[in-house]
Amino acid sequence: MVSAFWRFGGWADAPAFFYLYSSNMKIFWFLAQEQFQPEVLVEHARAAEAAGFDGVAVSEHFHPFVDDAGAGGFAWTILGAVANATERLALMTAVVAPLWHYHPAIVAQAAATVERLSGGRFALGVGTGRNEGALGYPFPPYAERAARMEESLGVMERLLGGERVDFDGRFYKTAGAKLYSPPLHHVPVWLSAAGPKSARLGGGRADGVIASVKDPARDLAQIVGPAREAASEAGRPAPTVVATHWTLRGGSDDEAWQALQPLRGQRAPNRDTEIDPAQLRAAADDMPRQDVLAQWHRVETAQDYVNAYAPVVETLRPDVLVIQTTATDQLATIAMVGREVVPELRKLVKEGQ
Repeated sequence: MVSAFWRFGGWADAPAFFYLYSSNMKIFWFLAQEQFQPEVLVEHARAAEAAGFDGVAVSEHFHPFVDDAGAGGFAWTILGAVANATERLALMTAVVAPLWHYHPAIVAQAAATVERLSGGRFALGVGTGRNEGALGYPFPPYAERAARMEESLGVMERLLGGERVDFDGRFYKTAGAKLYSPPLHHVPVWLSAAGPKSARLGGGRADGVIASVKDPARDLAQIVGPAREAASEAGRPAPTVVATHWTLRGGSDDEAWQALQPLRGQRAPNRDTEIDPAQLRAAADDMPRQDVLAQWHRVETAQDYVNAYAPVVETLRPDVLVIQTTATDQLATIAMVGREVVPELRKLVKEGQ
């Protein structure tokens, strides 16, 4: 685990988020703003705090994945409401794209505001985004998105560090930009990575990486390893590793399908290029139901959850584990996972030390 002093750059006092840099894995609950309306997500955050979770991760997209059962709240407002409604939960974006409809300076401003409102409980998760065509923006090849992200990371780092920033980049410009409500503590920045290129960028330029885990062994080799190598080459401490994993709870196919309704377009074949949630829904509904369900890790009992997340914990040894799951009764699932699953996952970490 990294040096906390290095992380916070010599800040006079450590934020509430400081506890993440202990030797224990922290476990977050995922709040999908494409799935539930904002007021429901605030209720879920309260329930997660009561159930013993260490934090919550909030997704951020303009459009949901289907038009008939999805939602589309504003993640930054949700984060402010959750900060006000909870006392100890750490908060993170999972993830926001500071590339098009958000200028990186605006993301830095939003992050600083949430950091202050939460008393230092916020980490900024960023990524290169998905299709933002609904807002009139292109979705260029990865090389341009990565170049934009590298510029964005530099702008945000300087602003969050208190600088007045004059920047004339290829993609972004600022003229005397400064945060006049700056963060009171260091805001960790974690970069979502699906492969070694983004992983190296996250390790070399950010505080950590976020891996959406499907194959733990693959992600250890392709994401965690390259991130650590890049950090070492840059003279930075080992990056924070955040691991997320989706599960679908249902005792039967019918129950699982009901739980999946708001998310069923998430893995439609044209997800990254289609701008219309109605088309994503149609694409998913044109597929055989079993083909859609087969793309998700199915669970029902507490032991199923332990079995689903144990390989992630044992292989990646993440600093933060984010439980992404959907069920027909989300509140009951939060309570059950907090009561029966979280303690077992914590035991796995202790046994592996």
